[in-house]
Amino acid sequence: MSTNTAASKKTPKNTPMIEQYLKIKAEFPNMLLFYRMGDFYELFFDDAKRASQLLDLSLTARGRSGGEPIPMAGLPYHAVDNYLIKLVKLNQSVAICEQIGDPATSKGPVERKVVRIITPGTITEDNLLEDRKDNLLAAIFIASEASLNAVSTEASEHLHTHPAIIERAFGLAVLDLTSGHFTISELDSLEALQSELERHRPSELLLTENNPIKALLQQQLGKQTAFAEQPAWWFEEQSARQCLNQQFATQDLKGFGCDDYDTALCAAGCLLQYVQNTQRTALPHIHKLKVEQHETAVILDTVSRRNLEIDMALNGNKEHSLMSVMDNTSTTMGSRLLGRWLNRPLRDHTQLKQRYQSIAQLQTDSQFELIQPHLKQIGDIERVLTRIALRTARPRDFERLRNSLAVLPLLQSELVNLNEPLLQQLSQLIAVFPEQHDLLKRAIIDNPPVLIRDGGVIAPGYNAELDELRNIQKNANQFLIDLESREKERSGIPTLKVNYNRVHGYFIEVSRAQSANVPDNYQRKQTLKTNERYITPELKAFEDKVLSANEKALSKEKALYEALFDTLAPHLRALQMSAQAICELDVLSNFAERAISLQWCQPQLNSEPCLSIQQGRHPVVEKIQDSPFVANDMLLDDSRRMLLITGPNMGGKSTYMRQAALLTLMAHIGSYVPAKSASFGPVDRIFTRIGASDDLAGGRSTFMVEMTETANILHNATKQSLVLMDEIGRGTSTYDGLSLAYASAHYLAKTCQAFTLFATHYFELTQLPENFAQIVNVHMDAIEHGEKIVFLHKVQEGSASQSYGIQVAALAGVPQTVISMAKAKLISLEKNAQQNNPTQEKDIPS
Repeated sequence: MSTNTAASKKTPKNTPMIEQYLKIKAEFPNMLLFYRMGDFYELFFDDAKRASQLLDLSLTARGRSGGEPIPMAGLPYHAVDNYLIKLVKLNQSVAICEQIGDPATSKGPVERKVVRIITPGTITEDNLLEDRKDNLLAAIFIASEASLNAVSTEASEHLHTHPAIIERAFGLAVLDLTSGHFTISELDSLEALQSELERHRPSELLLTENNPIKALLQQQLGKQTAFAEQPAWWFEEQSARQCLNQQFATQDLKGFGCDDYDTALCAAGCLLQYVQNTQRTALPHIHKLKVEQHETAVILDTVSRRNLEIDMALNGNKEHSLMSVMDNTSTTMGSRLLGRWLNRPLRDHTQLKQRYQSIAQLQTDSQFELIQPHLKQIGDIERVLTRIALRTARPRDFERLRNSLAVLPLLQSELVNLNEPLLQQLSQLIAVFPEQHDLLKRAIIDNPPVLIRDGGVIAPGYNAELDELRNIQKNANQFLIDLESREKERSGIPTLKVNYNRVHGYFIEVSRAQSANVPDNYQRKQTLKTNERYITPELKAFEDKVLSANEKALSKEKALYEALFDTLAPHLRALQMSAQAICELDVLSNFAERAISLQWCQPQLNSEPCLSIQQGRHPVVEKIQDSPFVANDMLLDDSRRMLLITGPNMGGKSTYMRQAALLTLMAHIGSYVPAKSASFGPVDRIFTRIGASDDLAGGRSTFMVEMTETANILHNATKQSLVLMDEIGRGTSTYDGLSLAYASAHYLAKTCQAFTLFATHYFELTQLPENFAQIVNVHMDAIEHGEKIVFLHKVQEGSASQSYGIQVAALAGVPQTVISMAKAKLISLEKNAQQNNPTQEKDIPS
């Protein structure tokens, strides 16, 4: 029975508690409702059925509704985080409903309300997050009716090959709630939107109800992104602007440079309202909005990001990604910044050169080695500060902040001698906070408990009233020892005991055989099988005093803990700026260490078209392979715009091509690169068409995917683009494939004029340089030893003499009978081809 059905069957037979549950559940129809009952969170109706499947909970029943048993499942409240971790990984949202009323005074069900909403894109708890990965919430908005028509359901089937191009048609807003980073951008095509979503990989995506591209985006992003449809009025421009201005305490958004980004602001307004609704508290750490303009970045489309294995290898292995090689950062927040840089390389040469110069200075006298030990002692204060802003920080968050603040003066002392402008700027932003450090040092004990719930967090000496209340508790044990001794002597009962339990409080326990000997002022409290329990006026007065002190101490401690949030609140922005500067310093120090450890060089950036690499190496392959990596040169400039690469499979063509793209990417995030020397001119985009894959769910064959990717490159590549094309045309007949490969290379050379690495097995294409001086033949060298082949992985000028396909097949273990037959057939085909005088290059129009 659905929850809606359950709600429609409300009858007088429903208990008041179930009526209360249904009323609260109606506000959160798409979330699991964790309904607090004593020491458990209970779920009912469809929520119970779903939770029992997702969390492997026992499904029981409680009462009846509409004549049917009410399904119920429960979990212990103290273990809720373990279950939330599972649900977040399954993209399931949860509303947590707590008892806020007093059971002792409630005439009906205890008053309850939802105090916390957990969704995949809005979690901030440490134990629910990945340390080294941003957890992003995104929202998209389609600008107009024209845009909606362009991406209608009927048209969406063909959007892979015919993206709608409408000026600034799509608005995108992205927020990392754990840090407060809030960005917007506007995209002119669906392909550009998909590329941005691939870059961000949000945990949760907000979009309008019945959105025409939802299915397409779900297919792209897969199960790692939760989709949440929101009502259209949440995206209304006027309310969005009002919501954003209220958040930032501004009259308009001109100060953020985004006042005319109407489409993106609609998405940002929806996103902010959603976060306010889920967090149910102020969001002081979100205090600015940044516009991301695509002309400032080197653009990589969805396919290119995956092919270059920036964050993850194609087989899903993160250890074989570029990130895994480059990331030796000292802090988790620095690691996350590195990930953002890798996924958004810059085109601004001035900014990149500042980073190079900073790396060079950090290498001087191994300055980075003096800085990194201090960085390693700094916790993830970026996320700690967010939890302080949201007033959800736990005691150990305050301890992490305190320990990190203690390091900042030491870090500052190492930065004073660094005079590069960027490093000086970071040094000025990394402030020291002696008052806040002193406050936390006095307020929080070392190694505090996980939660404030049971007290024991506030340090002795911080508050006189709390100390006095604790002394009452502390002296209680000695009082009980003394009382027991006196009562034994007074009563003459040697086995008398003074005890305590949570249910019955304090009592004097005497065996039933001795009960006739108890003093007259003993009042019987409880009779057991073998013992009698008593209370005396003195013990009763002591009990009232101690229990009252316990309650008052816990209440006082919680009040002092809450006051810490208020005291730190005015300093959050300065603390955030310091955290961001520490992140950047960490990444630059990491670059300095990587460059020395892995023997990388400083790139040169030029204003003229150029891609020149001497002794370049693939950063990932070099790291994971056992044998020494064979370095290679590459030169592209105005006179050499395309390298036509031939040679055997397994000879290293794909490695050589990806290597060029990765070194270009690394140079454009400000990193050194694995080469003897490297020089790069302006780059606007990096395209790749590498490997074979299909899209069966989308009804596209391997060859269709290949042609779709090729079409995207041919439509969008410019003179400043770097294009990698590997084995175009291999998915169809020989002559079809050869013709398509020829025409694509021709178009890239003549129309796009992009820097292109074009790998092929079609030897007919090696005649292209005869018609285009800007196309140059190169090949991967290999030699034969009898029946075997040795791959030299060395790039040589000129075209390869053969493909060595049969030799590679033999290495793969193809039966010898098949190899022998293939050799005979090859000889026959080559002989026939020579006799038939195949089509020459001159027969194909240029």
